[in-house]
Amino acid sequence: MPTIAKNNDVITVIIIFEVEPERQQELIDTIGEFLETAVKNQPGFVSSSLHKSIDGVRVMNYAQWETLEDYQAFVNNSEVQAVGKKLFQFKIHESHVYEVVVSLPDDAKLKITKGGLIHLAEFRVKPENQMRLVELEREYLPLGLQNPGLLSGNFHRSLDGVHNVNYGQWRSFEDFEELLKDPKYKPLSEYWQGLAENEFHLYEVVFTEPAD
Repeated sequence: MPTIAKNNDVITVIIIFEVEPERQQELIDTIGEFLETAVKNQPGFVSSSLHKSIDGVRVMNYAQWETLEDYQAFVNNSEVQAVGKKLFQFKIHESHVYEVVVSLPDDAKLKITKGGLIHLAEFRVKPENQMRLVELEREYLPLGLQNPGLLSGNFHRSLDGVHNVNYGQWRSFEDFEELLKDPKYKPLSEYWQGLAENEFHLYEVVFTEPAD
């Protein structure tokens, strides 16, 4: 099954689609068909995990490839991309290649499993501010982990320098709501101010390749 850890010897591709709630399942099915018929047998493919946002307006594909060259060869393969042409009718919100730069707790190795509950915080950042944001995340993530409902936090930086994401695994979304209400966690909603634009969505993992 897919795993996330700072020492993973893979590159991560996160593609986030915008979608109308009534078409969210159609998009999930379309991506899943593309993965099964064309993607999973490509050289260098490691894993893909589909997430649906609880509010219905996002679908995220968290994919892993052995090397950047493998992923670029896949993207540039016109025959393979033609198989997924139905995806072109859906709007991509963000698409970047990432590396995991902070993964806590230190002994955590997040297994992405169907039904997993994920909070994804997105940060649009200027390249000159990206590493400062990484440093602050490394400083403040331990505060979030004081909430027993946060099982692990995994901060990613995009290789193009303009986007960071925090992939947080939660025991329940009620635990996440408690974090938002508790004043001791207020610094978690402020550390990025002045450095980045932020938004977040809550997701459920609905498909993984390889399977659980």
